[in-house]
Amino acid sequence: MSIRDNRTSDSARVAVLALASGLLLALALFSTTGARGQDLQSELDSKESQLGQEQERKGVLSTELSRYNDHLDQLAGEVAVLRNREAIVQAELDEVKARLRREKDRLEQLKHQLGRSLNVLRQRLVSIYRSDEPDLLTVMLESDGFEDLVSRYEYLRRIEEQDADIVGRVRGLRNESRDTVARIDAARDEIAAKKAELVRTRTQLEAREAELDTVRDRKAAALDEVQTDIHRLEGDISDIQGQIQAQIQAASSTPTTPLPAGPIQGGSSGWIWPVNGTVSSPFGPRWGRMHEGIDIAAPAGTPIRAANAGNVILAAPTSGYGNYTCIEHGGGLSSCYAHQSSYATSVGASVQQGDVIGYVGCTGSCFGDHLHFEIRINGAAVDPLGYL
Repeated sequence: MSIRDNRTSDSARVAVLALASGLLLALALFSTTGARGQDLQSELDSKESQLGQEQERKGVLSTELSRYNDHLDQLAGEVAVLRNREAIVQAELDEVKARLRREKDRLEQLKHQLGRSLNVLRQRLVSIYRSDEPDLLTVMLESDGFEDLVSRYEYLRRIEEQDADIVGRVRGLRNESRDTVARIDAARDEIAAKKAELVRTRTQLEAREAELDTVRDRKAAALDEVQTDIHRLEGDISDIQGQIQAQIQAASSTPTTPLPAGPIQGGSSGWIWPVNGTVSSPFGPRWGRMHEGIDIAAPAGTPIRAANAGNVILAAPTSGYGNYTCIEHGGGLSSCYAHQSSYATSVGASVQQGDVIGYVGCTGSCFGDHLHFEIRINGAAVDPLGYL
């Protein structure tokens, strides 16, 4: 082998070694970046799982709070009924007390009348005892003729009737007094029973109401805690997504060339689709809250078209929407485009239907490249599919 051949062989070996070293370095960098990316993705999956659990717990707590509020409303109705019943019973108690006072007054009168009647009866008995009044046979034998007999008999009969009236009046007054005392005792028992019933029922209701208030407050505090955890997890997820996006951008050694806009896809109401793609998430409730638009799957860098002509009223990073653009179309109608990688228009610009206003990306809170598209009427979100 010649010296020239040896030099050629050595140069080839050096080139191969250099290429191998470069490949190894690239593989090492890729391995490090990939491992870090996997760690971030695992952390993201964990946070999303926690978020789902917290959203589910929030739904349970909201349902329980609603149930407790319903119970409290029911108790409030029962308390109102009890208050009305209390007013009625109080009126009945007042009537019973008034009747009781009348019965007591009547009892005093009866006692006075009974005392007088007993005194008359006592005097009559003493008078009979002292006068030694004759019996009927003696009066008949000592009478002077028939007329005197009749007169004496009539006199004795009237005396006997008077004595019977006195005894009867005393007996009646005594019985009426006894009945009045019984009515007074019954009225007192009725008052005591009604008062005891009201106090017992009111106490039970107030205790139940206080118990439900305590439980409701505890559930509300737990719901606030869950809401705080949800906000924290959403922030963590947004941060992790930002880190993943930054790693993807850093790993790319060449600038991204914008993709072609593609053909215009018309809608059913004179609107056009902002990008061509499938709807990956529809309008409506999602993860325990309202998803106020539709997500259209499209690769990063896909141009976004204005769905209709109008004036750009917003083009700025906005919370979880990331890079966010809104176009006002008149009559309170507007369309909005979220998560853009970059803008292709600015506030105040007038755009025509189909003009490129930005590019698909994953800025803000998102799980991958897509366009979040909204239609709003006077600021309130409606289903965009009604216009596309």
